[in-house]
Amino acid sequence: MTKRLAFLTLFCLLLAPALAIARQQSTVPSAPATGATQTQEEFLKAADQVLSQMSRLIDLPILHPLKKSLRTKAQIRAYLVDEDKEDKHPAKRYADKKALEAFGLIPQGFDLDGFMLNLLTEQIAGYYDPKAQEFYIADWIPLADQRMVMAHELTHALQDQHFHIDPWIRSAKPNDDGQAARQAVLEGSAVVAMLDYEMRGLGSSIRDMPDIGPLTQAMIGDASSSPDFAKAPPYIRDSLLFPYLNGAVFTQRLLKAGDGWPDFYKVFSRPPASTQQVMQPSLYLTDKAPPPVTFPNLGHLLGKHWKLLDENIVGEFGLQEILKQFLDAAQAKQFTPDWWGDRYAILENKTSKSSLLVFRLRLDSAAHAAQFFATYSKLLRKKHADTSKLFTAREFLQFETASEGGVYFDCHAAECLSMEGSDRQEFDKVTKAMHWPKAPQAKFAAQRGAGIPARALVAPTRLSALQSASPASTPPL
Repeated sequence: MTKRLAFLTLFCLLLAPALAIARQQSTVPSAPATGATQTQEEFLKAADQVLSQMSRLIDLPILHPLKKSLRTKAQIRAYLVDEDKEDKHPAKRYADKKALEAFGLIPQGFDLDGFMLNLLTEQIAGYYDPKAQEFYIADWIPLADQRMVMAHELTHALQDQHFHIDPWIRSAKPNDDGQAARQAVLEGSAVVAMLDYEMRGLGSSIRDMPDIGPLTQAMIGDASSSPDFAKAPPYIRDSLLFPYLNGAVFTQRLLKAGDGWPDFYKVFSRPPASTQQVMQPSLYLTDKAPPPVTFPNLGHLLGKHWKLLDENIVGEFGLQEILKQFLDAAQAKQFTPDWWGDRYAILENKTSKSSLLVFRLRLDSAAHAAQFFATYSKLLRKKHADTSKLFTAREFLQFETASEGGVYFDCHAAECLSMEGSDRQEFDKVTKAMHWPKAPQAKFAAQRGAGIPARALVAPTRLSALQSASPASTPPL
């Protein structure tokens, strides 16, 4: 579900603030801020110098010569179009868009491909193409900043010569969350190497610094400087920055835990399994990962009128984004560390083209699942404004919507299951196939028309479960 980016340096959003921070700490003189362009000969000479410096800095010998060239904005845009087409087949692109819409992460009908193309064209300072094994830099970047762009992208080039980074990322398919985690390794390590390059005159490195988490937040530029970024849905902004910022924190943690860059490269033989291990590096270092979450055969259970578009994984990062979309950031950060595996399926009605979203989530304990029930129930009711026939009992919620069908949410032991766009019969078929007890029946849901408020449609068993949860972490329905 997370859109995979090419190996890019984003200038306005990341590079410019990072430059200012790093240069405040570095005694290395910067290149003079002359014009924004240079000759091809000057560019090649500078790139060769930086490549040699980065090879020593990150302990990766140059194995073969590297192609390098300047690119215009039009050439970069054409590259992005070709890269995006090759990265995803049309069916996968369509499924991703439908899933993002169903989770509420982008508006219905949002032109995701067009928006990302415009945003990245505006922001890219340079990129490394692993297929062509060539490094490009935008010809409009100021000379004073070009070497830092080179430091970032040439880190990718050196890593590619040793670890073949594009097939390394793609080998995580079809797990989108796993791909996002590997992308964070590459972009985060390139950010750290880039900062080390600017700080090299101090005789120290990011490895010697305290936790750079707060520093990465300071590296986010002013959104108003990028019109496209400022108007992007929050999920797009966060997913764009996640591999750079969270990946940098992850990289620093691994560098501190081992013996510098040579130890760090063990990550290519044992990559993080999920964005959770990137966000919580201690889980990666102790090799703790949840077992897979699976579905029964949904195509068989739900009937021929539904077409399965994709099954995939949201991950801890994705769950945090879903919660942040409808709740406050503090609640999102409170619950996402409890993630212990998930799987979602997005289906489409062959006739009406309406969507059915099935989401199975495992928490790390039954107590946290009970607390999560209250939070996600609140989210579902906020997400679907046109609700009727509301019913909740035990850890179960159901209601109808005017335009999207039924919504059902059930938690059993340490797991929760939601279905949005379904009916009760289909929901019962899925939970039966999962060997869950049948959810309570909404025997008195029809009374809502007689003036009984929604809050009254809560069975005592559900209230007792809420009372056992932490008041501070369990928002009321």
